[in-house]
Amino acid sequence: MLYLVGLGLGDAEDITVKGLEAVRRCRRVYLEAYTSVLTVGKEALEEFYGKELILADREMVEQEADSLLKEADVCDVAFLVVGDPFGATTHSDLVLRAVKLGIPYKVIHNASIMNAVGCCGLQLYKFGETVSIVFWTDTWKPESFFDKIEKNRRNGMHTLCLLDIKVKEQSLENLMKGRKIYEPPRYMSVNQAAEQLLAIIQNRRLQGEKPEITENTICVGLARVGALDEKIASGTLQQMSTVELGAPLHSLIVTGTMHPLELEMLKLFSVDSSSFENNACQRTA
Repeated sequence: MLYLVGLGLGDAEDITVKGLEAVRRCRRVYLEAYTSVLTVGKEALEEFYGKELILADREMVEQEADSLLKEADVCDVAFLVVGDPFGATTHSDLVLRAVKLGIPYKVIHNASIMNAVGCCGLQLYKFGETVSIVFWTDTWKPESFFDKIEKNRRNGMHTLCLLDIKVKEQSLENLMKGRKIYEPPRYMSVNQAAEQLLAIIQNRRLQGEKPEITENTICVGLARVGALDEKIASGTLQQMSTVELGAPLHSLIVTGTMHPLELEMLKLFSVDSSSFENNACQRTA
């Protein structure tokens, strides 16, 4: 049996009772280590679960999944995922492979950033398509996510922006030379994401466009949602470019049309209440 177990968002204790029972009866336990991270390390999880964990990076899951599944064909195997098991498409692929091989599986769900963002006071049913904002390079500066944010905003919907995670990434030189040398992990912050959005806005204006999103659009920055030191900040996109929320993981929300109750909640987290009110009142319904 293959168990896909969600770990929640905070620390070792966020696993469900059902998930913990499954982990403790499995012979092999893998910890997915590339789509998200917890606020505690592998050792803390091992101590709480009472099990040795095998780190599963992107290369292993996407290229050596069959080996993992062969084990699940003869014994119970757990695949642990931060948040909910279906927060990343890779894990759907694992299920499809298991079904194709005739291996039974069971999914044990948990909280993920997709629903925990409600902690800021924005109503979940008013969110549109979720987007990912990736780190730009000197030669690669995609803007496709901006178009999706604009589409959501035109429809009055909020946009959850998942910020880039670079774990076990190779430099172009090492990749070309086939050297297994990896760069230090990098996690995009709210202010980095806001800076890229502001750059796109300026670029669109230079092209004669009038972007739906401006420097004064109300946004929400979130850090370490679900952890004891969770932080939330609301304000204009310009203000988000200078806000400091500390350690990862970060997420950013670009608001759409807000209900007065949502606006009242966001005021609790405003970085500057006066400028926040002046701008937020423009997009309430």
